[in-house]
Amino acid sequence: MPTLEQTRAILADLVAFPTVSSDSNLEMIVHIAAMLGDLGAHVDLFHDDGGHKANLFATLGPREAGGGIVLSGHTDVVPVTDQDWATDPFQLHEAEGRLYGRGTCDMKGFIAATLAMAPTYAALDLKKPLHFAFTHDEEVGCLGGQALVAELAARGIRPDIALIGEPTEMRIVEAHKGCCEYTVRFNGQEGHGSNPAAGVNAAEAAVRYVARLMDLAEVLKARAPENSPFTPPWTTVNLGRIAGGHAHNVIPGRAEVDWEMRPVLAADIAFVKDAMATHVRDTLLPAMRQVMPEADILTEVIGEVAGLEPMEDSAARALLMELTGQDRAETVPFATEAGLFQGLGCAAAVCGPGSIAQAHKADEFISFDQLGQCLDMLQALGDVLTR
Repeated sequence: MPTLEQTRAILADLVAFPTVSSDSNLEMIVHIAAMLGDLGAHVDLFHDDGGHKANLFATLGPREAGGGIVLSGHTDVVPVTDQDWATDPFQLHEAEGRLYGRGTCDMKGFIAATLAMAPTYAALDLKKPLHFAFTHDEEVGCLGGQALVAELAARGIRPDIALIGEPTEMRIVEAHKGCCEYTVRFNGQEGHGSNPAAGVNAAEAAVRYVARLMDLAEVLKARAPENSPFTPPWTTVNLGRIAGGHAHNVIPGRAEVDWEMRPVLAADIAFVKDAMATHVRDTLLPAMRQVMPEADILTEVIGEVAGLEPMEDSAARALLMELTGQDRAETVPFATEAGLFQGLGCAAAVCGPGSIAQAHKADEFISFDQLGQCLDMLQALGDVLTR
């Protein structure tokens, strides 16, 4: 079993790659690919359209056997701009049993632990394949994860179980809501406020859009599944920003609305999107285009990630209970890539070192204790893979 110091050294290398979502993750991905390739893993890199980022999918053991277990994590981190760090965020710093640096808990600590364990896995007589899935752009809409599962589906690759190592303090998480974010732009026609009918008021259209959205937010409460484990138990809608206009006496020609929903069920995503599309097509646009035929309402999808739905019989939950000795699983309010793997047909669950309370903050850290617990879990996984 690898030592904590070996894991620390790998984590130091990973933290030194400034893989902020707005920048490239290629250097880190190539570094990991070399580590796994040297162990005999079959490694595939899948680049984004711009060629500046990539997902990694690597396999140890009998690929031809199919199925297997995937250890998944995202390589991107959130920015450090305007944060007051006590030390360089991209240089690992140790103090009082903690390792500080951007991404230490979210989620390079887990990736480092899997890479530390990889030589041990490579030396075993694996009876089923072990996969490593490391993605880009999770923090900005799980863009890499969506691309990866689509690529795996196209290639007919479907692991039996996906373990996502987001920071849960090594507690087992079997369900979380999804996260869908949108920006809607309303393009009308400016005019003098003394004659509103002569223009197309984009702000007014935005308000009517939001009113319908808030009506749906109430309808969603009645769609909550029986015994839903979430708080609140239904899919929620949040209006984040509404903007338009610049003077009391001018008809605003432009307006924007930012909103999100946190779906409990994947079906709720389609329900809300279809209802809003119908409202735009049948009510808002006809009224706007009576005055200005080229008036328009455009929706930009910032990110759409389905949640991890709780399953009555989950092989992923059962495996994590065996590996950790825990006898219960929880739900969390934050989203992960687990729902994407569930959509691929994998049993999925979340369990990883560190606390989400430290994520995205200045002086982000992970404790040696948490890394040790993660290594213990991964060591136990090796026994399962050789059965």
